Amino acid sequence: MIEDLIYIAKEAGEIIRQAHGTRFSIEIKSNNVKNLVTEVDKKSEKTITDFIRKKYPSHSILAEEGGETKSSSEYLWVIDPLDGTTNFAHGLPIFSVSIGLQYKGETVAGVVYDVMRDVIYSAEKGSGAFENGKKISVNSNEIIEESLLVTGFPYNVAENPEKVFERFIEMLKVARAVRRLGSAAIDFCYVANGVFDGFWEVHLNPWDICAGKLIVEEAGGKVTDFTGNQISIFNKTILSTNGKIHNRMIELLNSV
Repeated sequence: MIEDLIYIAKEAGEIIRQAHGTRFSIEIKSNNVKNLVTEVDKKSEKTITDFIRKKYPSHSILAEEGGETKSSSEYLWVIDPLDGTTNFAHGLPIFSVSIGLQYKGETVAGVVYDVMRDVIYSAEKGSGAFENGKKISVNSNEIIEESLLVTGFPYNVAENPEKVFERFIEMLKVARAVRRLGSAAIDFCYVANGVFDGFWEVHLNPWDICAGKLIVEEAGGKVTDFTGNQISIFNKTILSTNGKIHNRMIELLNSV
């Protein structure tokens, strides 16, 4: 089934790539000017869900724009058809398609397509993580002061949920540098391939987490909440690292 995930992620990605730099409609979701959806998000999602419903008609679907389609199946597809919509809407070429597949509540396959770089990140449970078919692994850095970290901010950032400002400042003071790319799925993958040493964020959604979490874990990394406990795709605090700096990041996140 991993080949199906890769195939349909690329098909959706091609729709996004062709629309990049063109005119398209943009809507505001949840009465929050920061939370956007474009017609391209919807076209991408329809391409993916149509494929699933045709080939796997009994499977359940959880998708960002279309909500949840439940069935009695033990399979659940978790879909972000365009992760990084704000980047896409403003012409910034950092966005992705993220598709995770769960079986009996456990993620067994995941694909993230870094659209503009034409890079597929993929993983199957127990089989390792790959970048365009080449096996990848997290880096071995153990020193937080030499770490390149990445984070993101929730749409209600002005309310400072989970002390996002204080936690950002603490990491900024200690780490070598902190970046903010605007696509959580890509953030996970850049931890998996050793670019970033760690990634943290709050108030993510299941479709932001599902594929990326598996890819990091299959690359030898670690994903928990801010206290070090195991998480599901429904957790609201996420810490993903190479495993070597994990405990130190937990200390910093809980020091504020």
